Parts: sequence; C-alpha cells; structure tokens
Amino acid sequence: MGKPLIVVLGAGLGGTIASYEIKAAVKGRADVMTISDTDTYNFIPSNPWVAVRWRAPEAIQVHLPPVFAKKKIGFNSVGAKRVHASEKRLELNDGTSLNYDYLVIATGPDLAFDEIEGLGPQGHTVSVCQTAHAADAADAFDAFVENPGPIIVGAVQGASCYGPAYEFTMILDTELRRRKIRDKVPMIYVTPEPYIGHLGLDGVGDTKSLLESEMRDRHIKWITNARVTKVEAGVMHVEEVNEDGSVRKAHDLPFGYSMMLPAFRGVPAVRDIEGLTNPRGFVIVDKHQRNPTFPEIFALGVCVAIPPTGPTPVPVGVPKTGFMIESMVTAIAANLASILEGKEPIAEATWNAVCLADFGDSGVAFVAQPQLPPRNVNWASEGKWVHLAKIGFEKYFLRKIRKGESEPFYERLAMHAMGIRKLRF
Repeated sequence: MGKPLIVVLGAGLGGTIASYEIKAAVKGRADVMTISDTDTYNFIPSNPWVAVRWRAPEAIQVHLPPVFAKKKIGFNSVGAKRVHASEKRLELNDGTSLNYDYLVIATGPDLAFDEIEGLGPQGHTVSVCQTAHAADAADAFDAFVENPGPIIVGAVQGASCYGPAYEFTMILDTELRRRKIRDKVPMIYVTPEPYIGHLGLDGVGDTKSLLESEMRDRHIKWITNARVTKVEAGVMHVEEVNEDGSVRKAHDLPFGYSMMLPAFRGVPAVRDIEGLTNPRGFVIVDKHQRNPTFPEIFALGVCVAIPPTGPTPVPVGVPKTGFMIESMVTAIAANLASILEGKEPIAEATWNAVCLADFGDSGVAFVAQPQLPPRNVNWASEGKWVHLAKIGFEKYFLRKIRKGESEPFYERLAMHAMGIRKLRF
C-alpha cells in the first residue's frame, strides 16, 4: 500500500502556504500534491500598486515549480475542471483524473463580473482582483491621466472584499496629487456597505470615523447602500436604497476611470455539488474546516462559505483576510496530521484578522479577534507607519513563498507575544 495522497487545489495565498505547512505537519506519513491553473504565485495585496505602476507585475510574482520541487511537493499547473466528491476524484483540464485520499480546496473565488451588465475588464471598469487585471488597469490609468475626468471606485452588491477598494481609492488620490492633476479629478466611492468602514465586518474599532475622516480630508465623496444596476461607457447607473430596501435615489454617475470590485462565487470546479457547496458555490465547512458531507474534504480561504455579519439593505459579504486564511491553514494541517495518526481532528482556527490597508502615503491597520463580532479585541489605528509596514510585509511574505515556508518560528513567537494566535487550543 502506498502513502495516502493529500491534494491541495489552488496555489494562491492560502493554497501555497497550505501546501508548505501540510507537508511539514504530516512528517512523511502522506504525499502532498498541489493542483493549480498557473505556475505563478501572485501577491494579490500588492495589485493596487501594480495598477498605478508603483510595482511591476514580476516584482510580486514567484515561479512555483522549483520551490515545490525543493520541498518535495508534487505540482501540476493544468488546473481542475471538476471535483467528483463522491468518487474522491479530481477531473483535470487536460482530460486526466487524479484520485485523492484527502482534498484541501483553496481555489479562491470566481469573479462574478457577468452579474452586472458592463462591469469588469471585459466591460467598462477595471479590476485589481488579479495581477493581470491590475496591469491592464495601469494601461487604462496611463490613458486616463492624458485626459483626466471623474473617477469612481468601490464595490458592487454582494461583494465581500472591501479593503482593496478603500486602498485603491486613496492610492489613486495620492498618485493624482503627485502628478499635480488631483484638482481635475472628482472622486466618488460607491459601495453596498451600510456605512463607510463597515468592511463586511460591521466595522473594526473606529474604522467608520477613521475612513470617513480620511475621505473628507481627500475630498472624496461617497454613496453607501448602493446597488449598481448597469455600467455603460462613461456612465455608471446606481440605486441608493433605504433601510427597507426601497430606492431612495437613482444616480447616473459619469466617469473617466472606474475600478469596481465584483461579487464573488465559487469556482465552476466545485459549484453545484450537493452537500459540498452552498447556492453561491462556496464550500461548507465545520469548525475544523472540514466538509460535513465529505469528511475527507477540507477548505480554506475565500472559497469557504461564511454567513454575513447581519442583515443589510444591500447584500454585503464577509471578507476572508490574510491572517484569517493563515489560521485556517494551520488548523487544517494540524487536523490532517491527527487523522493520519488515527486521532480525531480537534484544531479550530481562531479566524483572527490582522490587516494593513495602505493609502499610498499613510494607512489604516486593524486587529479583530476574532474577525466576526462579538470580539475579544477590536482595534484600529492610522498613520504613515502603516504604509511602511505594508511594504515590509510584502517583502517578508514573498520571501516566505520563495523559501517554501509557511510560518517561521520567529514569526510565531512575535505573534504570540502580541496575543495573536491561529488556533483556539
């Protein structure tokens, strides 16, 4: 009998470090293989910088095959077409199949631009969701500054990731001021959030006041409880709704440049599998990151189903932030190690959040323990130090990816010293 095979589906932020951490945790008792649709790791938090050419795409990318080979982790970049959960089988894009003993789904989301007419890179707005999108957004921004006009940034109804929209709004403001053309560019932030700084988390600390103040200081207007109905060339149609969901005011907003984050859904490979995913295609997991119907399947990151923090007039999803995802990784690695030892999984991720939102020349940092309220720690702060910390974190995290490390001991000690842990036990 050969060793059990653990397959990690996805090689983004969660999938890559999960591959490293699981390999170390199982200590040779199982083989680990990663299936991705690309052989390049992209550091997604730096995409807003790529969109204004503060970073070149290649500066935030890592070629994965040599790293995985060094760590003795199997790697295939052909991608998966479908998970056949009842057969414990992956159907790959090249027509072949791969049988697994355990599957860790870390695919990230499918970007639902098609749900709103005219939205997205194939429509009339740009995106920073993928590094290739951000590179195209940089080209569009170069053209925009030759003929400046209004800018709209934000997120559409059902979106579940708001930090990059706030970051990109402020980064654009900073870049336009550096170019001495900010006075020619009216800016407006459009969001389904019920208030500025909600973030899909009902706020963290005083993010409402912090972000509202930042926008006022930068002369950025906003529309909350906003539902985008259609985007045409140079015009965005937005409904601003009341608490009961009725339309308060319709806006036809002109723009010369716009970046709007879409709603997310599960990727086609896992969507519409009864018992595995919810109606939006997100993977259902228990407190051990394990699917109740298919207990050999675990999931982490943006592909995990998490209910919203509460009702809102316009649908607002919950973000899955970096440290929160890392806590899911650590829980899954510990639980797989327990299973291979013949024990029951007991590890639970804390889902703590530690975030740095860069504003180009300053920023906001927040700590939410856990990410979803009510919380034990609920803290936010601002300052120029956040911008510098984000730069340092980018370099540190890319170094970890290149070295094939998930959590060096000194990182774990530093986080524990601050009272920030990944596991509940």
